[in-house]
Amino acid sequence: MKIIWTREALENIIEIENYISENNPLKAVEFTDLLINKCEHLIDNPDIGRIVPEVSDASIRELIHKNYRIVYRHIDEEIRILTVFEGHRLLPIDY
Repeated sequence: MKIIWTREALENIIEIENYISENNPLKAVEFTDLLINKCEHLIDNPDIGRIVPEVSDASIRELIHKNYRIVYRHIDEEIRILTVFEGHRLLPIDY
């Protein structure tokens, strides 16, 4: 099983880190590391996340960390991290 990060997901992680670092640079790095490490658990448990309600596709799931949603697609031996965003927002339908 391998994890692939989309460009969008990586850019979102960077944005989250930059936003948090405005108040606390150390906390920003710690928090984004936690988000990334949470995704590493998917290697052994790819279906641990819930199915994303907006999509209703069993291959598209999400992990929740604090108030962030980590949306990923699990197909065969690949986990593709699609996006990371604040939990109060809805996932755009184009996934």
